[in-house]
Amino acid sequence: MVVWGRSAERIKPKVSPSQLRALVVVDRHGSINLMSLADELGSIPSVTSRVCDRLQAAGLLDRVAGSDDRREVMLRLSRDGRRLLRQFQRERQADLKQVLDAMPPRSRTALLTGLNAFHAAATDLDLPDEELA
Repeated sequence: MVVWGRSAERIKPKVSPSQLRALVVVDRHGSINLMSLADELGSIPSVTSRVCDRLQAAGLLDRVAGSDDRREVMLRLSRDGRRLLRQFQRERQADLKQVLDAMPPRSRTALLTGLNAFHAAATDLDLPDEELA
């Protein structure tokens, strides 16, 4: 979380942690309706709607009518939203590299061993991929 927070501090425009999480979820799905987004964020629809209102006002999120049901509103990243997430990913990768480069080789090996064991245990539990992160 320290790396996530440091990376998020350097992106422009500034977004809150909850807004960034919403953008990440929308990006992972390509498009998603408000109820599904709220469910995935563990939030209530009214709070999620306000988060989306702010993201839309900032030009980071688009709301479009659903293709199957025109009454359903689908959420998608705007071009600026995609740009912001790519910037965040570059910042996060640079921060992770800096941390890993500061670790002694033996510690990096131990970390890799632990992460492989974690992944194996999570896979044995048959969790969906998005829940492994």
